[in-house]
Amino acid sequence: MKKLLILAFIGLLAQLIDGSLGMAYGVTSSSLLLAFGITPAVASASVHFSEVVTTAASGISHIRFGNVDKKMVFRLIIPGSIGAFTGACFLSSLPGDAVKPYVSTFLLILGAYIIIRFLFLFKPSEDRELPPLPYKQSIPLGLIAGFADATGGGGWGPISTPILLSKKGMTARKVIGTVDTSEFAVSISATLGFIISLGWNQVNWLWVGALMLGGIFAAPIAAWLVRIIPAQLMGVFVGGFIIILNARTLLNTWLPNYSSHYPSIYTGFIILWAAALIISIRKLMTFNKNNVSSTN
Repeated sequence: MKKLLILAFIGLLAQLIDGSLGMAYGVTSSSLLLAFGITPAVASASVHFSEVVTTAASGISHIRFGNVDKKMVFRLIIPGSIGAFTGACFLSSLPGDAVKPYVSTFLLILGAYIIIRFLFLFKPSEDRELPPLPYKQSIPLGLIAGFADATGGGGWGPISTPILLSKKGMTARKVIGTVDTSEFAVSISATLGFIISLGWNQVNWLWVGALMLGGIFAAPIAAWLVRIIPAQLMGVFVGGFIIILNARTLLNTWLPNYSSHYPSIYTGFIILWAAALIISIRKLMTFNKNNVSSTN
């Protein structure tokens, strides 16, 4: 019962992050499931089963709040679904213990990228509406992001959201709502791939249900919070959290004989994380101060 409550909280926390940032439900949930000792394929399958429901709830919430570019959704879901189905079948064919450190490495890199993206590259001043990506860009984006999402247990948001945000002024809330809404189709395709490759018996349905419950509760709250919480600050927080979670797996895999140094390594990560948060807060304060000055 205690583990189910923890998983429900994980689902709630992950959906709050994902719905507010447009990324990190899969990365956050998969990182925590891997920390519980679950194999990558089963962890990713569990996350995508739960995402079928949570992304539907999130998409409906974002549509109601007017956060979705429907044209962009349709340009992403077909290539994204193909990539996710292929990635699920590929991951399921690999031995779990052998691939686990590589999946954790991928998640850790995504965490670092999220920090860099929101600390140094994100521009909160951008708020102009632009046409959706052309097909020659949306098709490869969907294929790559969908494949990475299924194989890594997360990646649709961390890849799609920064790229769409980089399009010189595309509205942040529309990007987040569009990515979250299109993820529903991606989750269904990845789930079908895992069902065909793994079967139903490999998935713990109580765990999936707990993740779903937390995510459903958080979805409408997250769609509302996207208008309030600074995305830059949330991005830096989430990126550091993902790095800390996956560092444990990598240290146990690659440096098992240096366990006495683990506390020092974790302390170093936490100090860097805290420094990034402080820099992010200062940037937001400077930005808000400049906005006040310009209006006066």
